[in-house]
Amino acid sequence: MAPSSDSAGFLIEARQVSVTFGTHTALSGVDATVREGEALTIIGPNGAGKTTLVKVMLGLIAPDGGTVHRRPGLSIGYMPQRIEVDATLPLTVRRFLAFAVPRNGRPSEERLRAVLGEVGAEHLLENPLQEVSGGEMQRVLLARALLRDPDLLVLDEPARGVDVGGQADLYQLIGRIRDEHGCGVLMVSHDLHLVMAATDRVICLNQRVQCAGHPEAVSRHPGYTELFGDYPTARAFAIYHHHPGHVQDADGTLQPLAPTAGEAEPPACGCDSTEPHDHG
Repeated sequence: MAPSSDSAGFLIEARQVSVTFGTHTALSGVDATVREGEALTIIGPNGAGKTTLVKVMLGLIAPDGGTVHRRPGLSIGYMPQRIEVDATLPLTVRRFLAFAVPRNGRPSEERLRAVLGEVGAEHLLENPLQEVSGGEMQRVLLARALLRDPDLLVLDEPARGVDVGGQADLYQLIGRIRDEHGCGVLMVSHDLHLVMAATDRVICLNQRVQCAGHPEAVSRHPGYTELFGDYPTARAFAIYHHHPGHVQDADGTLQPLAPTAGEAEPPACGCDSTEPHDHG
């Protein structure tokens, strides 16, 4: 079956993909397309099938139903969710990256320094891989994916193990790489509020596609609210909504502000609005 008629400029396309593991349905009738220069992010709760969908699209898992089409000659740079390195293995960042592109020969010194410099990690070149921090490791893995000069950059939870400030910086970096390289980006993330600036479209997945579209529209869609809105931590994964006269605890619980004597109850953000509104 050929790619669908609305797939002009497509890099990779999944149509009606279904996957089962024993009696468990991981994916059911899922569609997803990434086009040239486009960033698509897949979000959803744990166990929603996000990583399974990515593996099907990359050809690492054969679907039980549906089809996947990749553009002929497509070059893919893949950044896994995690990588385990034996603590006794004498492996520097340089050696780790040198093995990234065996088909094209080992990258030159200039190339290694260029990709590490692009992700802000050139200083790590001679460091033992086991000694780099979580945030540094994500940048090394991103550099490894870039060594393949990808048409499509695939990132599975790229901000895993990175603090909140570092996550924002990493997603900004990913957006800049997409713009500068003109590559497509397929990304898995829990963090819609952070990826909004780095993605063009979002698929909200929970075995099936619950909703899809522009990230701001998805954040307001009932399908998104159904997945995240009933949980105390939902506000950590969505757009912050301001509630006048209240502050928000770390777990998302609203607590009223005590007004100063003789003053009206102040709005939590210091603005003049007396109605709930998006803030941020």
